[in-house]
Amino acid sequence: MSRWSEDLIPIDRAKTLDGLFIQRVRRSPTRVAYRHFERDGGWAELTWVETSERVARWNKALTGEAPESGDRVAILLRNCPDWVVFDQAALSLGLVTVPLYTDDRAENAAYILQDAAVKLLLIHDAGRWKRLAEVLGDAPFPTRVVILESSPAAREIAAADPRVVIAEDWLPETAPELVQRDGDPDALATIVYTSGTTGRPKGVMLSHRNILGNAHGALTVIDCYQEDRFLSFLPLSHMLERTGGYYLPMMAGATVAFARSIAQLAEDMQSIRPTVIIAVPRVFERVHQRIQDQLKARPAPARWLFRLAVAAGWRTFLREQGRGGWHPLMLLWPLLRRKVADHVLAKLGGALRVAVSGGAPLPAPVAHTFIGLGLPLLQGYGLTETSPVISFNPLKDNIPESVGVPLRGLQLRIGAEDELLVKGENVMLGYWNNHAATARVLTHDGWLHTGDQVRLEHGHIYITGRLKDILVLSNGEKVPPADLEMAIAMDPLFEQVVVLGEGHSYLTALLVLNAELWPGLAQEHGLDPERPESLRDPHLNKLILKRIRSALHDFPGYAKIRRATLTLEPWSIDNGLLTPTMKVKRAMVFTRYRDEIENMYGMDT
Repeated sequence: MSRWSEDLIPIDRAKTLDGLFIQRVRRSPTRVAYRHFERDGGWAELTWVETSERVARWNKALTGEAPESGDRVAILLRNCPDWVVFDQAALSLGLVTVPLYTDDRAENAAYILQDAAVKLLLIHDAGRWKRLAEVLGDAPFPTRVVILESSPAAREIAAADPRVVIAEDWLPETAPELVQRDGDPDALATIVYTSGTTGRPKGVMLSHRNILGNAHGALTVIDCYQEDRFLSFLPLSHMLERTGGYYLPMMAGATVAFARSIAQLAEDMQSIRPTVIIAVPRVFERVHQRIQDQLKARPAPARWLFRLAVAAGWRTFLREQGRGGWHPLMLLWPLLRRKVADHVLAKLGGALRVAVSGGAPLPAPVAHTFIGLGLPLLQGYGLTETSPVISFNPLKDNIPESVGVPLRGLQLRIGAEDELLVKGENVMLGYWNNHAATARVLTHDGWLHTGDQVRLEHGHIYITGRLKDILVLSNGEKVPPADLEMAIAMDPLFEQVVVLGEGHSYLTALLVLNAELWPGLAQEHGLDPERPESLRDPHLNKLILKRIRSALHDFPGYAKIRRATLTLEPWSIDNGLLTPTMKVKRAMVFTRYRDEIENMYGMDT
């Protein structure tokens, strides 16, 4: 362990998130801060002082727009050094950053820009701005748009629209060295929009203290070193990546490399050889599925040897955790690790000392396999409203079935119906422009209602259910199915609707069609309404998905139905699919349509 060295920046010295950056630059000016891939030159590096010089230029350019402290500025970029640079420049002026998802609908981004009254927007290219501008129309915000990537199309737009400038023209060549301001730790730092129950997102207000305290709290559970290499691939607009993969490494002085894309993640793992990754379960599920698919093509002895390695590794893990005794299989673990496990983990770079999974439940078989192979995989739990981490498993007290232990200083309370309530310095200030929503989840004395039902055992938190019927996709996005179902059912073609997707990467729907409208629709598309096969016609399915997409126009981009199953049999009290109060018995519907549901997710990759 002699090669690992700690250099943590105390919160009281940083005070604010921009103060944290300046403190890091002073401490580690020549150490590598960020790595990113350039199209023509391969992987490039930025030291802390080089990053600071870029921040200073953006700071000067932003100052030229005469902003007032507390003004909102938005970022619509993929993960890259410019995301960090713009964020730090804005924070250093007391501005509030509003991150936007690059894959979200333009309508959703436009709503956020108006709701937060965003003065300035940084966007990647002309194409993205063109799509967004069409939706914005004559909306008052933003008043300034900076396009990062110069191109003929961008220059044409800038020449025609006085709001638009190209970053390379807008930025000064040089700027004075950054000086740490005397900022208020309790001031608003960012507004992060999360899906709401009406289909419109809610803006979670987080202060500098909220996020700094959360990053520091995480570092009390697990060590992070200057020599660590993080690979950043979850969107920085997601608080899990922003706190865990941006501010936390900055606090520790570690290096962050920005992955090129999810499609190139395997290659980037080999190039960067990260020591730490933070991911949603879907990433681990994909690797797990790939391993299983490859095993199917291997001879029986190879499959047996793999299972033996996992079993031996799991026994060893339990023994090291103090939760299992000695077993003869453990004698084989050193050999099996070298011959089997190390070859599998080499595909993840071969240097991982910590892998954190959060944002959604981690399937037990996936956790069992990776931990059995020797990967230190830790499951965590949190909410955007808690900046976001509430708990995660320590390396030496890792119970994969749990979501870990609460961060130091965070108070927990079990409320009515076993709901978890939390209180601490990482709990949000409230929802932007939404006092009613704030009052529903945040008590006057600071307790946040999580909506999750839990039990506590030996200091660990176990999630047992949710008070609200919220679907958590495998990428961590939370979707309220009742709101989607209500919107879809507004179309007269659909009598009854159930939306599914818990633990999957996309949403699907079970739909009962209007029996009166079905014959006309079928005949219109050359189908026989009396034949059951007509309901499974591919062209009809595309039409249905198009109508659903139209019905969900106002919902976030990830709330998209990708597959649907149609039926003419109504759900009723008589067939056991409705309660006496006419509510759908979801569990019974799932059972009735088990085969159809499995078919809709049969190509889930």
